[in-house]
Amino acid sequence: MSRRQKWVIGGLLVALIVAAFLSPFASTKPDGLERVAEDHGFLEKGEGKEVIKSPIPDYVMPGVANETLAGSLAGVVGTLLTFILFVLVGKILFRRSGDYADRKPGMGPGAKGGSL
Repeated sequence: MSRRQKWVIGGLLVALIVAAFLSPFASTKPDGLERVAEDHGFLEKGEGKEVIKSPIPDYVMPGVANETLAGSLAGVVGTLLTFILFVLVGKILFRRSGDYADRKPGMGPGAKGGSL
């Protein structure tokens, strides 16, 4: 396993731990946009038919009776889904020919390590 992979996995583990153990402490008060809508009396205008159905509505995992556990699971699942999405996007956007080891440090994506 490369050093880069170790850092990515380590970062993912830290993010999962934060999602699992700190999400139960998140504020139950409305966020900034929702609060402004409440204060100015147009919150109900934002309600209506969903354009996209949320897989994890209100940051609580559906089907889990314990609210704390449901919130933690929602955080972990959301973190994993986001990680997977960005790995896939990264692989699509940054397809490269050649090996990373062939490049000198600090050189751009397509650069090979050689002299001019």
